[in-house]
Amino acid sequence: MRNFNYYALSSICALIIGVLLVVWPGEAVRYLVITIGVLFLLPGLIGVFGYFATAKRREEAGIKSVFPVAAVGSALLGFWLMIMPDFFITTLMYVLGVLLVLAGLSQLFNFISVRSITRVPFLMYVIPVLVLLAGVVVLANPFQAATLPFTILGVSAIVYSLTDLIRLIRFKKKVMKEEENIVDITPIEEIKDK
Repeated sequence: MRNFNYYALSSICALIIGVLLVVWPGEAVRYLVITIGVLFLLPGLIGVFGYFATAKRREEAGIKSVFPVAAVGSALLGFWLMIMPDFFITTLMYVLGVLLVLAGLSQLFNFISVRSITRVPFLMYVIPVLVLLAGVVVLANPFQAATLPFTILGVSAIVYSLTDLIRLIRFKKKVMKEEENIVDITPIEEIKDK
């Protein structure tokens, strides 16, 4: 359930980034980069602190978990965006284009892996492909008029985050439905004849 909350928070942050990019494509680029940094930093810090907060309980339960490398990367990228926004204004298109490509691929792989649990409609595959193509377009034309790539990035981030939230909600409902079907079995004592 903790993973669901982390992924939901990441999707909500992506949605906020998308809305900011669509609303202010050419204005206050520097502040936009700082805001994007904060939105990368927050889920990263929450993921890292959540890992350390539950470390003792996991250790007592004998559960080994992987260190949240993605959360650390997200936090470091966010911090870097905040302290060096001018550097990222020139390279932001490349970074976000790569992120769109990775996000599209990630969503495609997630849909493929969930096929064994639930049916995934064809339309759900189209959207990650569009996100992937948007990333390729941004990488091919990073220094075209700043408003167009920012708008493309914003719309793509909104579409990605909304479809990811839908995927998370559908998956959570499916898991909850399967958990409801689990029946507890009470052992019956065997009576032996003497």
